[in-house]
Amino acid sequence: MVRKNGWMIATLSATLALGACGQAEQKTAPHAEQEKQEAHAEHEGHASHTGADQLERTTSPTIAPSFLKETDSSIQTIYLSVAKHQDLLEKMPCYCGCGESAGHTSNYDCFIADQAQSGETTWTTHGITCGTCLDIAAQSIVAYQQGTPIKQIRDDIDAIYSKMDVAPTPTPAL
Repeated sequence: MVRKNGWMIATLSATLALGACGQAEQKTAPHAEQEKQEAHAEHEGHASHTGADQLERTTSPTIAPSFLKETDSSIQTIYLSVAKHQDLLEKMPCYCGCGESAGHTSNYDCFIADQAQSGETTWTTHGITCGTCLDIAAQSIVAYQQGTPIKQIRDDIDAIYSKMDVAPTPTPAL
């Protein structure tokens, strides 16, 4: 499932790694909407395996959890970028069903269960199991790096993913 969206995630994570880029690079491919719907269809069983999400604590948000070692480098980039963008991603809903199945309140919760002031970070495997979670995080961070206002990013995420007929996480309105 994650491999199917790999080209999109790789493109977005390259943008994350390289910083800001031009507006033309932010546009999605013609088949992106169909692929998002296919990823969601494959992800409908997500509620049945949320109890299998694993947690791992590291001493810093710059230290990736060991469960990422076997994943594509683009997924690792997204996870580490999420840790740097807590304020942004706590304002972005997730549309994979994790609000109901796992009690998540935002897209941030799909990657990080807790981030203490000391820097200790408790990561969750939830995000690596879902192209929707990864896509929302990557799209939000890329848009933010390009200077898009948070409200516009949220509106764009809602416009794209609300078509999936899945209840979003109960993220507070902006």
